[in-house]
Amino acid sequence: MVRGRRTAVLMAFDAVALLAAYLVTIVVRYDVVTGAILRDGMLVACAAVTLQWGVGLVGRLYLGRVGVATNEETILLSCSTTVAGILVFVANASVDPQWVARSVPMTGTFLGIFMMLTTRALWRRLTMRLAPMTSAAGSRAVIVGAGGSGARLVHSMRSHPDSGLLPVGFLDDDPWMRNRRHFGVPVLGTVDDLERVVASTGATAVVVAIPSASKETIKPLVDRAADLGITIKVLPPFAESFASHADVRDVRDVNMTDILRRAAVETDVAAIAGYVTGKRVLVTGAGGSIGSELCRQLHRYGPAELIMLDRDESALHAVQLSIHGRALLDSPDVVLNDIRDATALRQIFQDRRPEVVFHAAALKHLPMLEQYPHEAMKTNVLGTSNVLRAARDVGVTTFVNISTDKAADPTSVLGYSKRVAERLTAAVAQESEGAYISVRFGNVLGSRGSVLHTFTSQIASGGPVTVVHPEVTRYFMTVEEAVQLVVQAGAIGEDGEVMILDMGEPVKIVDVARQLIAMSGKNVDIVYTGLREGEKLHEILFGGAESDERSKHPLVSHSVVSPLSTNVVHSFDLEAPHSDVLEAFEDWVHLPDPAATHR
Repeated sequence: MVRGRRTAVLMAFDAVALLAAYLVTIVVRYDVVTGAILRDGMLVACAAVTLQWGVGLVGRLYLGRVGVATNEETILLSCSTTVAGILVFVANASVDPQWVARSVPMTGTFLGIFMMLTTRALWRRLTMRLAPMTSAAGSRAVIVGAGGSGARLVHSMRSHPDSGLLPVGFLDDDPWMRNRRHFGVPVLGTVDDLERVVASTGATAVVVAIPSASKETIKPLVDRAADLGITIKVLPPFAESFASHADVRDVRDVNMTDILRRAAVETDVAAIAGYVTGKRVLVTGAGGSIGSELCRQLHRYGPAELIMLDRDESALHAVQLSIHGRALLDSPDVVLNDIRDATALRQIFQDRRPEVVFHAAALKHLPMLEQYPHEAMKTNVLGTSNVLRAARDVGVTTFVNISTDKAADPTSVLGYSKRVAERLTAAVAQESEGAYISVRFGNVLGSRGSVLHTFTSQIASGGPVTVVHPEVTRYFMTVEEAVQLVVQAGAIGEDGEVMILDMGEPVKIVDVARQLIAMSGKNVDIVYTGLREGEKLHEILFGGAESDERSKHPLVSHSVVSPLSTNVVHSFDLEAPHSDVLEAFEDWVHLPDPAATHR
């Protein structure tokens, strides 16, 4: 009933508040309130109410433009009432004799604003329906971060007592937060006080309410929580939860992505939009871990067409579903094709005429390619060459080849094949008007077949967890930040270069295994299996002849790549034995001018 008469109720309440404010002001201002003074004062008050209504309606204050008791309504209500008060003040001051004392209009106005806002604040507090702190069931939780996200999370917790979490206090390092209290929950100290606060409150859980928290923030808290024997949870980044505010339903357990991720990557949205927005964009390997995330992020920039190409129809189904919420596979944005099929690929490029291409299709499992180097030749080398030639023939303006850190001073078939792909890209860059670049980075957390999936599966089955060597290290990056930097590199890369993403510090694989085991709460053994053929103890991002030259982005370096003609690789006999494939790879990677040996 009240909601249906919202405008009338709010206007009536504000009128009563303003009339009452003028009445109080008149009684306080005059020693003796005569009938004439009261009459004139109430007439002035009625004028103020009428003007306030008029200004409020013009600003759509009472027509649903803003929510009741919100910050936006507070500003709009204060402005409309103040404008009305100023108009009444000017009118009163311009007549002789004045209707009321000069101080009455402004004093009444500000007293009225106070009454309106205070009543709204009380109404908002009473309608929050927060569960009593003593009646809520669940784990007693300490919230790390008393900022906006922490406050909204506590509100969500108290609004949903069935969430299983009862907030008992905040921890925040900001001195300004020292005496802060949100929805009845006080700030009890800084992060350094975790042990004391847990002991004094009986907390059994810690929730990190900082969506942008880096590993430097989360990792120490994970270790300290383990020492205290309490659980730790996080509020995920808003991009992960698809929410714009903190909600207890988004709180989840800590995973390795949280422990290894860095602070949010800053991207130049304008630069990216300049080469993606309104363009026809094609992604090869669109169903893979990198390719699918590329498609999701590129979709946000509004390309004229987003063409998702893959040989795996199930993978295309999944990526289309993740972007559009439906996956009928009957629209032109999904293309079923194998990049090894040069004729079909060329026809697709001729028909669709892409302007921007991200080439993510590749075979990536090192041990498998050691066994089957011909497959690396067909996909990573010849397949890449097919895509490059098709792109060149239709005048693609930006081509981004996804590479790997194993291409830096390669020792494996995977590394050799991806290094050759970098050189092929540099060669086509010389033949084309567009910008053709490669982007090199290390391991991606959560990708299919990644070490995290392997370890998690081994732990779930009771172990043992297999690590190749106690000292082996690898670079890690989340798929989201890797793709952000790939897209950024496409905006700043120069023709023929390899762009190398800053992967942070390398991580010992055995430390990842131990952390996962500790988080599982299980007693699982670690077994060392030894380095496999082609594996390095420590990966590198730059080859011996490459320098770390920073580009226009602080997390992206660039290096020059010597070209290798696509004619060279297409002259290779695929019927050749295993040893010839390996020899060809080494020749194409190391010889300064391999084309000379094939003339």
